[in-house]
Amino acid sequence: MKTDLKKVLSVSGQPGLFLYLSQAKNGVIVESLVTKQRTSFGANSRVTTLADISIYTNEDELPLKEVLIKMINKLGEEPAPSGKSDEKVMKAFFEEVLPDYDRDRFYVSHMKKVLDWYNILKQYASLEFVEEEESSEDIIKEDKPKKGAKNVETTKKSTKASPNKAANSAAIKSTKTVQRKAN
Repeated sequence: MKTDLKKVLSVSGQPGLFLYLSQAKNGVIVESLVTKQRTSFGANSRVTTLADISIYTNEDELPLKEVLIKMINKLGEEPAPSGKSDEKVMKAFFEEVLPDYDRDRFYVSHMKKVLDWYNILKQYASLEFVEEEESSEDIIKEDKPKKGAKNVETTKKSTKASPNKAANSAAIKSTKTVQRKAN
């Protein structure tokens, strides 16, 4: 199955990668790609999708997806160097894969993360990525009402206090359409 980088999350202060499952009341529900354990992170957690991450180059920023594809082309079936490798090994690797990376803004700490993410995706997910068109089609399918969903209209009445007696006697009606899921 192809990996959708919009659903793969990195959480600041947490090792590894997480798969987005659902929205929670005050955060998100995720599943660790490595351990398959489900957990939730609150709204105060720094959660980033891999699709939103870019690498600084001398020209511009390169999306992480394109960097991962360049790594696939270089490595083939081999794993990437470990994030615990020597600093010189990591720099040499990125000089081969991405020769124009910005040496002033793409730090060794960033290299470690990218290498670890690559190895996690290779081992626990897939290095074959969902294309933008496929991802937007999935979103459209998810937004359609589910079979058996009901539309329920509710009416609320309210009055406003006003010095004008005619305005006091008039009620303002508002209608809301609420969609409920059938159980």
